[in-house]
Amino acid sequence: MNKERKLIIAGNWKMNKTVAESLALVDDLNRDLAAVKEVDIVVCPPFTALESVSKAILESKNIKLGAQNMSENNFGAYTGEICAGMLKEFSVRYVILGHSERRQYQKETDALIAKKALAVHGAALKPIVCVGETLAEREGNLTEKVLDTQVRGSLAGLSKEQAVETVIAYEPVWAIGTGKTATTQQAQDAHAFIRGLLVQIFDAPTAKKMRIQYGGSVKPANAKELMSQPDVDGALVGGASLEARSFADIIKNSI
Repeated sequence: MNKERKLIIAGNWKMNKTVAESLALVDDLNRDLAAVKEVDIVVCPPFTALESVSKAILESKNIKLGAQNMSENNFGAYTGEICAGMLKEFSVRYVILGHSERRQYQKETDALIAKKALAVHGAALKPIVCVGETLAEREGNLTEKVLDTQVRGSLAGLSKEQAVETVIAYEPVWAIGTGKTATTQQAQDAHAFIRGLLVQIFDAPTAKKMRIQYGGSVKPANAKELMSQPDVDGALVGGASLEARSFADIIKNSI
């Protein structure tokens, strides 16, 4: 495990779990992960469960709350949106931005994600900025081109200080929810490329401090090997975070 940067493992529940189901899951996680101190643990329930989950992890020393999205605007006439001031009310600490599903279904652009990242930092929250290529892009040898465009575009305008408090999540779109996982070497290669970009955008000391998660069919069985890579600093877990045992095992196997 890379001791230089503390691992951060976040569970993205997506559009799953009622409030009652969310509380049952968090109760199990509070029990199963109480002794884990080596990893920053984040759970990202749907907006409807944020308040209840926030209260349920209030006593937890090691589970932090994340949101799955946030508006680039603050309070105002933006029907259907959620702003930073609303998230802070529930002690949210992290916000996922630019997930491939939002890029695909809501047509979110790098420029919009950059505005959201600045808004997240403006509220003293921490963004988890997602980047990654599709299967067609990987097969067309466009992975590095796509990552270069997304990383530069999505982090545009951030200061070095803000960058250090930003988490990057590399999620090869072709491996999300498909059961396919990038090989350990593919994951490391992409993470190393992203870190090289961060050196260019900011500087070497900043890039060295920034954490880059891997996302894409992370499971208990592959967690240890993935997390052992020098540039892999954690995981953004989808389906496997919906069940307490599998999420807890991913975390424990990563240490």
